[in-house]
Amino acid sequence: MGHHFEIYKDKAGEFRVRFSYNEEVMFSTQGYSSKASAKNAIESIQKNGPGAKVVDNS
Repeated sequence: MGHHFEIYKDKAGEFRVRFSYNEEVMFSTQGYSSKASAKNAIESIQKNGPGAKVVDNS
């Protein structure tokens, strides 16, 4: 399936987004009280992610 965003409900009943690449979960978001907020998170990642800096705190 390549890569994709998935909206799901966690055990607490909050909406979360996870991003998978080749079936491996790369990251997931905080919990949101509404599905609309989870969708907004996806839109923000898609819009702002390509230009994000890498911060190495190692």
